[in-house]
Amino acid sequence: MTENPPTQRCNFTDSRPTIKQGASGDAVKQAQCYLNSSLTGEQLAVDGEFGPVTDAAVRRFQVCAKITIDGIVGAQTWSFLTFWSNSPGFVC
Repeated sequence: MTENPPTQRCNFTDSRPTIKQGASGDAVKQAQCYLNSSLTGEQLAVDGEFGPVTDAAVRRFQVCAKITIDGIVGAQTWSFLTFWSNSPGFVC
C-alpha cells in the first residue's frame, strides 16, 4: 500500500526563489497563501504583488517563528512557511 503525500494548502508553484518587496508572480502568491494560513487573523490579498503589507506579514511571521527578521522570503523562511502552513496546529 502506498501512502499519498500530504495535500498542500497552496498550489500556485513548487518554485521557492528568494523574494522580497518589489517581487511579483506565482512565488509571491504561494508565500501570501502560506502567510494567510500561518498567521492568526491574516488575510493578505493573494495577488502576486510583494508590497509593504506582504513585507509586514513576512516580518511578523519571522518574529513568531524565531528566525531571521529581514522581510525576505529565502530558504529559511520558505522552509518554515511550508511546514507551518501544511501542519495543523502551527499558527502564529
